[in-house]
Amino acid sequence: MDKIMIIKQRNIKVTGVLLFYLLTFLPISAQYDVVPMPQQIQLSEGETFVLDADVHIWGVDGLEREAAFLQTYLSEITGLQLPISTQKQRNERYIELTVSPEVTNREGYVLTVTDQAVTIKGGSAAGVFYGIQTLRKSLSPQPSNLKLQPVEITDAPRFPYRGMHLDCSRHFFPVSFIKKYIDLLALHNMNVFHWHLSDDQGWRIEMKKWPRLTTIGSQRTGTIIGTNSDLDDHIPYGGYYTQDEARSIVEYAKERHITVIPEIDMPGHMLAALASYPELGCTGGPYQVGHYWGVYKDVLCVGNPRVYQFVEDVLTEIMDIFPSEVIHIGGDETPTEKWEACPKCQALHLEGAALQGFFTKRVFDFLTAHGRRALGWDEILDGCPQDAMIMSWRGTEPGAKAASLGHDVIMAPTTHCYFDYQQTADPLFEPSRCGGCITVEKVYSLEPVPEGATAEATQHILGVQANLWTEYVINEELAEYQALPRMSALAEVQWTQPERKDYAAFQQRLTRLTTLFDRLHYTYAKHLWPDRTLPNRWQF
Repeated sequence: MDKIMIIKQRNIKVTGVLLFYLLTFLPISAQYDVVPMPQQIQLSEGETFVLDADVHIWGVDGLEREAAFLQTYLSEITGLQLPISTQKQRNERYIELTVSPEVTNREGYVLTVTDQAVTIKGGSAAGVFYGIQTLRKSLSPQPSNLKLQPVEITDAPRFPYRGMHLDCSRHFFPVSFIKKYIDLLALHNMNVFHWHLSDDQGWRIEMKKWPRLTTIGSQRTGTIIGTNSDLDDHIPYGGYYTQDEARSIVEYAKERHITVIPEIDMPGHMLAALASYPELGCTGGPYQVGHYWGVYKDVLCVGNPRVYQFVEDVLTEIMDIFPSEVIHIGGDETPTEKWEACPKCQALHLEGAALQGFFTKRVFDFLTAHGRRALGWDEILDGCPQDAMIMSWRGTEPGAKAASLGHDVIMAPTTHCYFDYQQTADPLFEPSRCGGCITVEKVYSLEPVPEGATAEATQHILGVQANLWTEYVINEELAEYQALPRMSALAEVQWTQPERKDYAAFQQRLTRLTTLFDRLHYTYAKHLWPDRTLPNRWQF
């Protein structure tokens, strides 16, 4: 009965004879309704494709990397070491990878299974890669002789921007984990890694022209205990990425069709930079790299010409490391008190938001002159240039406003997309101390396009992103725990058309996906599976 219900939920056309055969005689070892849910799954009659050691992987020129990924993925799941062939042989069963003009969406794909072949046609290498992910996730972990029923899956993403963020300022994560995190994005068909590299509590990227950003700005002498209590642990904490390490991460992501968007937050959230170069602030300091969380009043002095030299030098090095067209310039939570008392800032004859607008335009113009686009948090909306991109975090309303004004928008509202928030309303056994609750179901319920949005405004909503801030995320396991399985719900918001979404069916598909999480040694929250939680908790 469960199998009958799943097939009904898929809306797949099958004959009564085929359905009887599937449920009675065929050992199902591939289930194509994966996460994120493909747009169309059409089962066919015919003999199954047996995935065994005699199968070859065949990819046209330019898809060697995708073929190698498929070979690795299949080995992880099945233990099979399938050879990669450059030419087809008669009577050979194969998995064929190809780019085809028939697939009009460059990230789309068509996955076809017959008794002799599995074919993945993509609109580009990226489309082929996403088809590979679907095949990978459809297979149940078994040692060998997997049987795939004939099918044609036609799929493409709903949104062109599908992102995940990681804050490496508040807590630092090694290169090995960043790459593991990127693998997790790839598993979920995401194509943007938003890398938060600077904030009040630490500067995390090497800048050769401003070396004290790492010798001083990457180190803090202690960290507040708990949620901004009066206690400090007085334990030195720090770390940063060399430019070569950052480039290795960019290349690693590129191989998986993921763009790395770096963020250097400005003009606020700059205390680590001010501690390194006090002359960049309105008062001249002294400053200290931040120990506690929240918003600091000390910001860059927007009336100081040296600040713009600093910003341009930093962005020049950032652009050299990161080829992304889009550079995130932050712009959130910028107090104006220091500007109001600063003679240099007051000499601009501007007030409050207008001062930040002056600064943002200078930064925007610099990036534009170098062929890049500025992306900022929604506070920059007032007075920002038309081509600036807006990341809407204070709900979806700022994003709706920005889209109506013609700005390209990424939706990342705190209501649904802040993965540092707890995953249950009962925080007793939660490891994170961050307040607020966003459940898997809450993430899944997000509709990024506001009700009543015009067709023109809708075109400006490029996609969705979730943010993982790390004030209370102190290690790799907790970062994974906070991301999973909410990242899976987010992936379906990003990829799947809304009429295809069904939360009850998603839970079944997610349960199957967790077998892959386990196999890949990811840590994930188990609130949806109470039987998997620790059995011997104290009873109160």
